[in-house]
Amino acid sequence: MYKRLAPVLVFSLLSGCSLVNGDQYHQENLQAIKASEKNVNVKISELNLQLRKQSQQISSLRSEVSSLNSDIEKYHKDNQAKSAEASSAAAAKQPSPTASQVQQTPSNKIVLGELEKVHIDSLNKSFTARIDTGASISSLNAVDIQEFERNGQQWVKFHLFDGKQAIDEKNWVEAPILKHVKVRQATVSKAKRRAVIELWIKVGKIHEKVQFNLADRTQMKYPILLGREFIRDIATVDVSKQFLQSENK
Repeated sequence: MYKRLAPVLVFSLLSGCSLVNGDQYHQENLQAIKASEKNVNVKISELNLQLRKQSQQISSLRSEVSSLNSDIEKYHKDNQAKSAEASSAAAAKQPSPTASQVQQTPSNKIVLGELEKVHIDSLNKSFTARIDTGASISSLNAVDIQEFERNGQQWVKFHLFDGKQAIDEKNWVEAPILKHVKVRQATVSKAKRRAVIELWIKVGKIHEKVQFNLADRTQMKYPILLGREFIRDIATVDVSKQFLQSENK
């Protein structure tokens, strides 16, 4: 009989040990989970505290920025008021303009006469030019025009003829061709193709690089015509006068 009960007793003891060990393992897991939750809650509390501090700092910075903007706006308004007062004071000290001053050209532009002396830098010579507000581009009385190629670029050489100075092999003008334009004269129905170049010129105190189209102007009285592109933004023209910026030589 005892031999029969022995296996039962052994099984019961082992089962009891298993139940004790399983219960202990369960308790240890619960404690680990609670510890993890506690750590997570602590970290969440720390993060919330940091966020509150950052929010307070941001709010403080916004207040400082708003205060600075107010100070800047006040500074600008004070400066504008001071500038207006200074301008009013300066205007009050200015004498009233005379009739002759009222008739002068505004914006300090140079006044050119209908005719002016033009100095061509490359030739180191001066010629009489007509200032023509009716023409867009300036033009030269070019004779003996010869187009050629130099270093892969189209060039042209010609003589600038004024009907007075002799033409020889020393006074050729050479320049690269910027483009070609077609110009139709009032007396001719067919448009003519003209080369356009740039030359440095001087008219009084004006020293500019100017675009010229090359044209046979031998029928014209003056070898150079200065058009609107040269005049624009730097000068005005008084057609009732001549050689305002140069001497008639």
